[in-house]
Amino acid sequence: METIPTNSENVTYQSVVAHIKKVREFYNCVVVYGVVITALAILNYTTAPYYLWVFYPLLFWGLGLAIRGFQLFGSQLFFGKEWEKRKIEELINK
Repeated sequence: METIPTNSENVTYQSVVAHIKKVREFYNCVVVYGVVITALAILNYTTAPYYLWVFYPLLFWGLGLAIRGFQLFGSQLFFGKEWEKRKIEELINK
């Protein structure tokens, strides 16, 4: 059974729940992107293999998805807490 946080924890709890919903929506978008781009690639190769127009939605939709992911996860993708811990350990062990 799920426990409901007290009023002092309510704002943090709600922000975490909202973040988790956004992460789930992002992953759903990634799956849809993969399915639709695959279908478009098959359509492109079967109807007009001499002109590869599939790269336009692949590039622009992928760029939009990458921007959305970076906004959602922030700099944690590259320089998150785990990266900091590894670098600190690396410098200490030198």
